[in-house]
Amino acid sequence: MEGRYHQNPDPKAPVALVLHPHPLHGGTMNNKITYNLYKNFANNGFSVLRFNFRGVGKSQGQFDDGIGELQDATVALNWLHSQNMAAPTFWLGGFSFGAWVGLQLIMRRPDIEGYVLTAPPASKYDFNFIVPCSASGLVIQGDKDDISLEPDTAEVVDKLNQRDEAEIDYRVVSGADHFFTKHLEEFNQNADEYIKERLIQDSGKVRKVKRDRRRRRKKKGALTTKAEVHISPIKPLLASWD
Repeated sequence: MEGRYHQNPDPKAPVALVLHPHPLHGGTMNNKITYNLYKNFANNGFSVLRFNFRGVGKSQGQFDDGIGELQDATVALNWLHSQNMAAPTFWLGGFSFGAWVGLQLIMRRPDIEGYVLTAPPASKYDFNFIVPCSASGLVIQGDKDDISLEPDTAEVVDKLNQRDEAEIDYRVVSGADHFFTKHLEEFNQNADEYIKERLIQDSGKVRKVKRDRRRRRKKKGALTTKAEVHISPIKPLLASWD
C-alpha cells in the first residue's frame, strides 16, 4: 500500500486517516478534496495518513467492490495506532466512495471519535449498514451534486443523528457540484472551522481509553531506508514522510 504520512512531533497529537474516491473513476490519494482534507488535518496539528486503495498508484492488488478497500482502511488505521500510542483521539476523513468505506469503518471502530465526510454517495450505494453510533462529525455536501444527490445525503445524516451522543454537523454548500469545482475555498473553510471547533470542545472533556482501542507496539525496523513501513505481517505501506 502506497501512502503519504505526516507525523506531528507531539506524541499526544490527534490522528486522522483520509480515504479517496472511487478507484475506477480516477480516484487517488492525490484527488483535490482528499489532498485538502489531509492538509486541513495536518494544519490543525494532526498526525495524518492518506493512502491509495489496492490497485491504485503503487498499491498492489485490484479493485474489490469496497470489501477489500474496507480491509485496506482497517489495516491503515491499525498502523496509525502503532505509530501513535499516546494519541488521545482518532478521526476519519473521506470523499465520495472514501466516505462510504470510511463510514463502514466508523460503525465497526468505536476508537474513531470524529470525522469529516464529503459527498457520501448515498444515491449510488446502500447505507443501511448505519447503526446508532456515538461518533460525531461533519458532513459536507454540494446542492448541485448530480452524483450524490443532496436529499439522499440528508437521509444518511438523519440516520447518523439517531443516537443522542452523536452530534452531526451537516453543511450544504450552495452551487457546489460533486467535486466542489469553484467552491474549494468554501469546502476548506467549512472543514477547517469544524475541526478547530471540535478540538476546542474535546480539549475540555475528560477522556477515557476505550477497551477495544487497538494499540499495537511499533515493530523494530519498521521504517527502512526505502521508506517502507510494515503495518501488518502481510501488507507493507510504502509511505512518503512529511
